[in-house]
Amino acid sequence: MGTQLANDQTVAITKSVSVHPKYVRPQKVLNLSNLDRQCPSLMYTVSFYKPSPSYKHLSLDFVFNSLKSGLEDTLSVWYPAAGRLCLNQNDGKLDIWCNNKGAFLVEAVTQIKISELGDLSQYNKFFEKLVYKPHSFGNFSQMPLVVAQVTKFGCGGYSIGIGVNHSLFDGPATHDFLNAWASNSAIMEGKGRVEQQKPLHERGSTLMVVTNCPAPNMTTKLSEKSSSSRKKAAAIDHLYQLIMQAATDQSLSDHVGFMNQNGYLLRTFHLSSAMIESLKRKVSGKRGGSFSCSSFEVVAAHLWKARSRALGLRRETMACLQFSVDIRNRMVPPLPKGFSGNAYVLASVALTAGALEGESHERIVEKIREAKNSISNEYVYAYVEALEGPRPSDLPPLKELTMLSDWTRMPFHKIPFLHGEAAYASPLVAPVPQVAYFMQNPDDDKGIDLRIGLLPHCLKSFSEYFLNV
Repeated sequence: MGTQLANDQTVAITKSVSVHPKYVRPQKVLNLSNLDRQCPSLMYTVSFYKPSPSYKHLSLDFVFNSLKSGLEDTLSVWYPAAGRLCLNQNDGKLDIWCNNKGAFLVEAVTQIKISELGDLSQYNKFFEKLVYKPHSFGNFSQMPLVVAQVTKFGCGGYSIGIGVNHSLFDGPATHDFLNAWASNSAIMEGKGRVEQQKPLHERGSTLMVVTNCPAPNMTTKLSEKSSSSRKKAAAIDHLYQLIMQAATDQSLSDHVGFMNQNGYLLRTFHLSSAMIESLKRKVSGKRGGSFSCSSFEVVAAHLWKARSRALGLRRETMACLQFSVDIRNRMVPPLPKGFSGNAYVLASVALTAGALEGESHERIVEKIREAKNSISNEYVYAYVEALEGPRPSDLPPLKELTMLSDWTRMPFHKIPFLHGEAAYASPLVAPVPQVAYFMQNPDDDKGIDLRIGLLPHCLKSFSEYFLNV
């Protein structure tokens, strides 16, 4: 784990500016979908670029101004990122007002050396000083949707900490946006610009057309027969079952402890490519190698079992695994190329804790695959419709729920803001800290880094279960 640096004055902000699009567009309101509205919070990632002879003589001022110029170009194309959240006057829901208010960019310095932070894969409270956290003062419509901080370390290395509002972009779209920004910045002489996929920013209307959802201004009444025969979103059904289970559980006080986000310890566990291959061999062994599975499927199954065992769930308790699925290429027809809105839903698998404990990895992998394959237009429609109900932030925390987000196809450390790849790209504390993230490891791209929030009492047992492959 990285060294915890306690000095509150270790990072000094030296400059801060609002960054506006180079080419201003007419103002407009961009209608969001219910998928966009699930988490209207800034999600932060810090990328570390260790000292390199290639930019040893670059000044911080040059780096800052290059990033600023690149962001101005990028906001001209990714124009919603320069806007602000607003409330739709007709239905009171969140939309984006594309008003060219701009993003926010901060320059900072520290005498700390990157080497003093230790293992960059392990979360360190010091990382929080490497991102800019704006104050809304109770007015969310004034909050920028993109903020960034470039910090120069005493060793000559840099960090770039970026916050992007989840209502603006999901993970893949954020990855595309940051790649465009890095390409436009061209800090390294001769690096050149990489041709980028042109983004499509219309999202609410686009998603409704593909899923055959009724337009928001239409009143659609479904008969009881047609309503009962329509497909439901398993993730939403399972979630409400877990809520009912928690409400009737006499040990409800156990759940209250999960409400204190500060009680979680963020840890990163590395499963090497060799360990993952070993897991796959164990899964396929009973069929003599005829059963194949992806790294995601086998590690997700392994994680679910390990976490449930570490929590000591009662055998009759319902346990649930939910994981995000990108729907861009799963819809018929697929969403348009460059779709920049949130395009993920949760797939879900549920078992009793006793059944989960006794089930083979092979069978759990099959259930995960079935859940993934169930994502269709109809499922997405049911999911979007169900989000008309209570928002996730209104729901109680549930220890029986294991949530997983796969970032392995979004290698943020490969975004070339400076020379080459970052040494590591670390997500900071998420709104739901116990969510697990699968990430690429810069030194083992076929391995998986698991970032997860755990309560102290189950850290040791989870480590033993998860790393024992």
